[in-house]
Amino acid sequence: MPLVTPLLPDHDKETKELADFFNETLGFCPNSVLTMQHRPAISKAFINLNKAVMENQGRVTSSLKRMIAWVSSNATGCRYCQAHAIRAAERYGADQEKLDNIWEYKTHTAFTDAERIALDFSLAASLVPNAVTEDIKTELYKYWDEGEIVEMLGVISLFGYLNRWNDSMGTTLEEDAIDSGNQYLGKTGWEVGKHQ
Repeated sequence: MPLVTPLLPDHDKETKELADFFNETLGFCPNSVLTMQHRPAISKAFINLNKAVMENQGRVTSSLKRMIAWVSSNATGCRYCQAHAIRAAERYGADQEKLDNIWEYKTHTAFTDAERIALDFSLAASLVPNAVTEDIKTELYKYWDEGEIVEMLGVISLFGYLNRWNDSMGTTLEEDAIDSGNQYLGKTGWEVGKHQ
């Protein structure tokens, strides 16, 4: 049972219009947003931040942003966000081999060195205490410019918010997200957990 019950998608007209963004990303409006609309200013601010963070202005692709989100969510243990991130990576065209082997990104040949350091950065930035080092910075700058690094940290920070929100709320995971979680993450022990 979630901590707070999500409201219906049409509860707040402005939130509903903004939330159309998620129909492209996930195929549905997430229960997290439906819960946020208990205070519509929060749901609207969150959706606008999400849109800004996920906008591509450099070489960080939509699928890589979602894989960054998955690594961040995996580091914090949020099963809700893990399922959403892997589903969105799939919907934004991540290679099947990458989706099937996301757990092994550090060593699997499907991932480039540029992707590996982006995902290493996500892992290090998501840990508490923070583990971003000079070595990570040096490696990041071999492949990415400052604007692209800002985009990556925007994703990591957005999912830091979402991981805390959804794990504390015990947000109910949607069926389509459960299917994606089972398909790509289930082989290594992913389960719905408290997000039933």
